[in-house]
Amino acid sequence: MSEHRKLFGTDGVRGVANIEPVTAETALKLGRAAAHIFSNSGGHPHHHGDRRKIVIGKDTRLSGYMLENAMVAGITSLGVDVLVIGPLPTPGVAFITRSLRADAGIVLSASHNPYEDNGIKFFRHDGYKLDDAVEKRIENIVFSGEIENIRPTETKIGKAFRIDDALGRYVEFAKQSFPRGRTLESLRIAVDCANGAAYKSTPCILRELGAEVSVFHNTPNGTNINADCGSTHPHQIQRFVKETQAHVGITHDGDADRVLLCDENGELVDGDEIMAISAIDFLKNKRLNGDTLVATIMSNFGLDEALAAAGGRVLRTKVGDRYVIEAMMRDGHNVGGEQSGHMIFRDYATTGDGIVSALQILRIMIETGKPLSTLKKVLKKYPQAQRNLKVRTKPPLEGLDGVQSLLKEAEQKLHGQGRVLLRYSGTEPKIRLLIEGRDEGLINGHADRIAGAIQEAIGV
Repeated sequence: MSEHRKLFGTDGVRGVANIEPVTAETALKLGRAAAHIFSNSGGHPHHHGDRRKIVIGKDTRLSGYMLENAMVAGITSLGVDVLVIGPLPTPGVAFITRSLRADAGIVLSASHNPYEDNGIKFFRHDGYKLDDAVEKRIENIVFSGEIENIRPTETKIGKAFRIDDALGRYVEFAKQSFPRGRTLESLRIAVDCANGAAYKSTPCILRELGAEVSVFHNTPNGTNINADCGSTHPHQIQRFVKETQAHVGITHDGDADRVLLCDENGELVDGDEIMAISAIDFLKNKRLNGDTLVATIMSNFGLDEALAAAGGRVLRTKVGDRYVIEAMMRDGHNVGGEQSGHMIFRDYATTGDGIVSALQILRIMIETGKPLSTLKKVLKKYPQAQRNLKVRTKPPLEGLDGVQSLLKEAEQKLHGQGRVLLRYSGTEPKIRLLIEGRDEGLINGHADRIAGAIQEAIGV
């Protein structure tokens, strides 16, 4: 434990469950550190004698039980109460944290990763993710042992309470992002819940809004989350849409903060297309703050052209929804997201929310009377070649001379009509390569050569 000086990656603490840092022992220490920080920070105003409280939610992984109990033990040992809400989408935990006026929220999830992984993510009292400084403070407390001697006794030890109506609260919250006077009664919708956290909430929300819903992969057993299903296996929703003759398909990742859609022809609609459709609709209705959509450097360059044609612009950030949200909060923007299907509509939510994002597109379909296959034509994509490779180690990219020379060669051949991006994943032992340009053959040739050089240098 002492050898690891860094716990937090780009999205909380993540790794193989029951191996450091995702162990019961570290979860207990993180619970104690979080309780100490959030009970001494400016969260919700508390009257004298009020107990501090932290919400804990999770997805459907087997290891969630182990981590949940360890976190509860850690938090209550510092004299802070815990509100346990069970399986709920990550954005649901953020909402419940705000709704119950808790001092913080914790999500136990590894999102789109396989079931053997798990993770620990934190939200502030207002439902936004922590900034780097607070994460660093939590890390320092875990490693330094500075709160080792804080041991409340007797009645000062915290309690844990199970909140039974969290699902119902979140369902009502998500429905509020859809116009009151409208319904989904004319739509047949296929849904892939990825055997994850949205297995109850998304079908319930869609049915209560009047849609005819066919649901798949909604029987989690602790080990089948993301297993050949959900947004990491989009061929499944394509098949379900055709089988059920649905007007639209919705597919989530394990914690349902993301969504990918499928049009009535069985063709995928990714985050870039969802952002283009939404942002241009918001622009037309004078609802896009600063006429600006926030996206990451991974989004297709066609997005910039589509927004410019509609009188808007794209502001780009580093990869990771936290950087998108930071830019949105800093500049007051209200629509942003990632190509992966992680969208933030700040008029409704404080973090990525798969069902709220889907409801924006369903609203536009209903209001315009247009099918999704027509709506998505607002974005003309540049061809992209993407390669995701498993790596043994993550040495600095500048030191990989053979790879660097191939990257420079690819950039020169694009003549400014495209781009090359290479980066390590913040959540997995992978390296991600993206080449974008007008000539599909050219970019794929370069991608294969660069991938070969990476494989030789650091591949598994």
